[in-house]
Amino acid sequence: QVQLVESGGGLVQAGGSLRLSCAVSGTVFRIDAMGWYRQAPGKERELVALMTPGGSTNYGNSVKGRFTISRDNAKNTLSLQMNNLTPEDTAVYYCNVRGKKSLVHGWEDYWGPGTQVTVSS
Repeated sequence: QVQLVESGGGLVQAGGSLRLSCAVSGTVFRIDAMGWYRQAPGKERELVALMTPGGSTNYGNSVKGRFTISRDNAKNTLSLQMNNLTPEDTAVYYCNVRGKKSLVHGWEDYWGPGTQVTVSS
């Protein structure tokens, strides 16, 4: 069973920084894209940042220039460096991995339980 565990969330003042981490455990044959999504109260879940195995990235418009995604393919870990945080960044942040358990399994999306990020003004 594939499990994702996020860490690094918390409370920070506006203008501050946080670093989120996500570790993938369990039997996973191959991992494709890895990314971060967030969901604020009363809003839909939205893409924060995504990275392919080759290093291509895609960022949500509201975080471009402030957040940086990185991954370690050998360790199956994902990170998100968040700088210059604003109260609008307050949300639950979820790690997402697209992977397959074996050569014969199909691609599946796996989600972590989420970590709360709260930015005070």
